[in-house]
Order: sequence, then structure tokens, then C-alpha cells
Amino acid sequence: MKQHMLTFSDQTQGTSRLARRDFLRVGGLGLGGLALSDLMAANKSLIKDKSVIFLFMHGGPSQFETFDPKMDAPSEIRSVTGEIKTKIPGVTFGSTFERLASLADKFSIVRSFVTGDAVHDIKTIVGKDTLKANIGSLYSRIAGPLRQGSAMPTNVALFPKAVSSSAGPVIKQFGDFTSSGEFGATYQPFVPGAGSGAQSDMTLSMPQQRMDDRRLLLSSLDQWKREMDACAAIGGMSDFQSLAFDVLRRGVSDAFDLSKEDPRLIARYDTSKLLPKDRISTQWNNREHYADNAATLGRLLLMARRLCERGCGFVTVTTSFVWDMHADNNNAPCRTGMDYVGRPFDHAVSALIEDIEARGLSEKIMLVCCGEMGRSPKLNAKGGRDHWGGLAPLMIYGGGLKMGQVIGQSARNGGEPASEPITIPDLISTIMHTLVDVGEARITDGLPPSLLNVLTRGEPIRGLV
Repeated sequence: MKQHMLTFSDQTQGTSRLARRDFLRVGGLGLGGLALSDLMAANKSLIKDKSVIFLFMHGGPSQFETFDPKMDAPSEIRSVTGEIKTKIPGVTFGSTFERLASLADKFSIVRSFVTGDAVHDIKTIVGKDTLKANIGSLYSRIAGPLRQGSAMPTNVALFPKAVSSSAGPVIKQFGDFTSSGEFGATYQPFVPGAGSGAQSDMTLSMPQQRMDDRRLLLSSLDQWKREMDACAAIGGMSDFQSLAFDVLRRGVSDAFDLSKEDPRLIARYDTSKLLPKDRISTQWNNREHYADNAATLGRLLLMARRLCERGCGFVTVTTSFVWDMHADNNNAPCRTGMDYVGRPFDHAVSALIEDIEARGLSEKIMLVCCGEMGRSPKLNAKGGRDHWGGLAPLMIYGGGLKMGQVIGQSARNGGEPASEPITIPDLISTIMHTLVDVGEARITDGLPPSLLNVLTRGEPIRGLV
């Protein structure tokens, strides 16, 4: 069955009525053969009042130029951007992270994180040897695809097109961020503005005051009902009609509307002025991706905070393949690459932390920042770093965990752990223990054994919990 999409569309030109094809796109939200009651908080008793923003640093960020500069190592190893002192005594970051350095007591860094190989995929989100599922889909399978009481999607993925129609597509050749694996389309991330085959593509432009007029249009669902009944996809259209209208009425669209924020806060998040496109050298084939990252990252994180504040449990944020700093035809060398990518990251992530702190949400919202691998200890001949699976940077903020510390140690060459390795299963365990009562999940009927296996493979990161 084709997945229908949620579209809020202000028909201000041509006709005053919402086009039938657009309104029907409300219909498929969260459907996948389930009854309507199954869409809402499937295991509410297991769910904690917390949310996760997973900022995936696609391409593989360097541990040296981010959170482990190794300035005592030889010149071919240590950070090419130098170091900067942080709020934590004796701890330095790469010098690009000026704002984050001043906030280092608010988050924690893991210096012994190992992703396992140096392959470009999204293993950190999609366990290639487990379920092939976005972590948010694991959560959604437990929590249900819609939040009870608000109809907010529990699992959302934000790409540049969510905030900029001119942005290019996310590179999918190394994996699909919207995969829900064996759980099916019901538990795919909700993807605003993507139009990339994901479960949902939201056009959010209908003013709140006009929503009441749309109730009359529910009668136009009759034909669609007959089509869906023929597929045995749903039953009880009256319940379905109520849900469809509730999705509109309860302000889901408002959560995606950044214009509702204070202009001063929007300006604080804004990364678009940090890297005008005309400042990016045309020699890099990755030029468009650098531009999209800088133009959208801040607004994507602002949207992620708004979604979490309103009940979304898991938000994946990624831009494009921008952290791959080989110094080749596609990618800039480390020094230039950190100007292109690191400065927008520093600006946007620090804005998010300050915003969450100011709203008193640090216990509620957890932020995870990492990529699929790290970078090689030795610089290559052109000043870049190549793929490296032996060590990778990992930053964690909030969620009620212990902040302001460095977890684990790396070897002198920054290429492998010098303490107990923290693995991807450990990171997933930390995330899932933050979001759900894992002990209760183990004895809950109806959860797939494969899901329970993922929940219990690793251990929460020691020192954080």
C-alpha cells in the first residue's frame, strides 16, 4: 500500500478549498496495517518524559580537530587548528569550538568511542548487524508512532529541506536515515519537506485559524475510505476522521513553524551567515553540501528543540556528507573543512544548549553528536585525514545524565582507546535507557525479541548515568 503523507496547505490562490488530494494526505500518518488505537502510545507505561536529538555528523568527524586535539603529539598527528581551553580545567578542544569550549561544563565528551570500522554508512543510527533501523524507530516501536494527547509524531528526521526548499537532497548511497527495518513503514521517521520516499512529507503552511473550516472536508474522505477498506488497511472510519482532524487541530503544524519563535532567538541559532556560498572554493565537489549545512543547521536544531518540547521523543538531524575531510577533489582539508563545517556546528550546537538551559529542559532533552567513524591519526600529504574506525568523537548533553566531564581516554596518537572502549551498542543502550524503562520493557508482552536484543546488547556509558 502506498504511504500517504501529511500536508497542511493554505490554498490562498486559485481556490479557497483545500485540494482533496492534499487533505487525503493526512490519511496515511502512521498507518501500516495497524488499528487507529495502536498508533497512540503503544506502551505508555514504559515511556519516560524525555526526548533525544541525535545530530549525526555525516562523513566522519575528526577527533583531533573537535574534542581531542593531542597538542603534545607530533605535528602530523595533532590538531591542525590548534586548541582552546574549555570551562573544564585541563581539558581543551580544537580551536574552532570557541562557543562550545565556554559551555563544556554543560555536556560530556567521550574520548574512547569506537564505531568499529571505517566504512561510510550510518551504522551509528542503523545497526547493520542488528535491525537496520533508525534508533528513533526502535523508540517508536515501543512508544507508538503518535504521542497520546497531542498526535505529535514520536520519531522525526530533519534534513535541510525541512527548513529550505532550495537545499539539495541528503546523500543516500551510504544508507537510509529513514529506515525502520523489520518494523515496517508505521515506525519510519516522520520527514517534513523531504519528499524522499519516507513515510511523511509535510507542507506546513496552513494558518491555525483556518483549521476549523477543514472539518467540513472530512466528507471527502468517503471515497478514500472505500479504497482503504478494500486493502483491509483500517477499520472504523469515524475514529480515523477524528484522528485526522486532531492532527490538524492540536497544533502539530505549529511545532514546525519557526516563525513562532522570538526573532532574537532565531538570529542566535542562524548559521546561514557563517558561510556564504561565494566563500566556498569551487574546487570542492562537496561545495553544495557545505553551503546547505551552513544555511540550515541552526534552524534544524531550533526545529528539533521545538518538536521535543511538544512531545516528540526522537529527532534525527543531519545535513549532508560534510565531515569527510580527505583533501581531495570532493572534500576540503582539515583546516579549511573545520571553517566550513566546524564553525556552523559550534554556533548551532551552543545555541541549542543555551536555549535548552534557559527553558529549564536540560533534564528532559538529551543531545547526542557523533558520526559513523573518526579520522586517521596521521595527516595525509594534502593536509586531510582519512577514514578511521578505531576511535571517533562523541558528545552527549542533557537527559538528566552527569555532565561536565570527559569519559574515557585515548592513546597518545589519538587512534584507539587507552581505556575501556565505548561501543555503538553502549551508546544505543545509553539513549534507550534515557527514553524508556528498559527493565520493564524486558518483561512486556508484544515487543519483538529482536528489539529487546538491541536494548540489552550494550551497557549505559559508565560515568554518565
